[in-house]
Order: sequence, then C-alpha cells, then structure tokens
Amino acid sequence: MTDNVKANTAPEAPTTAPEAEVESAQNGAAPAQNGADLTVQDLAAIKSIIDVASSRGSFKPNEMVTVGQTYAKLEAFLQAIAAQQKPAEAPEGEK
Repeated sequence: MTDNVKANTAPEAPTTAPEAEVESAQNGAAPAQNGADLTVQDLAAIKSIIDVASSRGSFKPNEMVTVGQTYAKLEAFLQAIAAQQKPAEAPEGEK
C-alpha cells in the first residue's frame, strides 16, 4: 500500500529590507510581521534583557567580553536610530 503525502507548504511571505524596517520605525508605522523580523522595539528589549541578565550574574567571566561588545554595538545602533528619528519628529518651523 502506497500513500502519497503532500508537504504542507505555505507560500513564503516577502521579507522587508532592514532599511524599510528602520524607515517604518522612523515613521511610526509597524513593519509587516512574518515571524523573522526584528523591530527597533525588539532590539531595545534585547538590550534590557542583557542589562537584567548581567546584573543577575547570568554570564560567565569568559563570556563577558562577547556580551559587552554585542551590548555596545546594540546601544550604538539604538542611539543612531534615535538620532535619526529626532529630525523627523521636529516640527516644520524648527528645522
């Protein structure tokens, strides 16, 4: 007896470019969510998670360099996004 089984595959959702996500975040619009997208809010949450985990001693001493470097990159990225959003949020008369 032979059974034919079809794979249940859904068409792939189009992915958004990182530039589009940053632009969406700057405009206050939520990017399309397909499960694999990271938003600026997600990155801020990750930064908070690292803060809490490090304050609780969750990382071994040999892991701290990698965690610290990653944290510094994440913090710099979030500051750059915030700086880009400030001119976009300024009223027209104050530029």
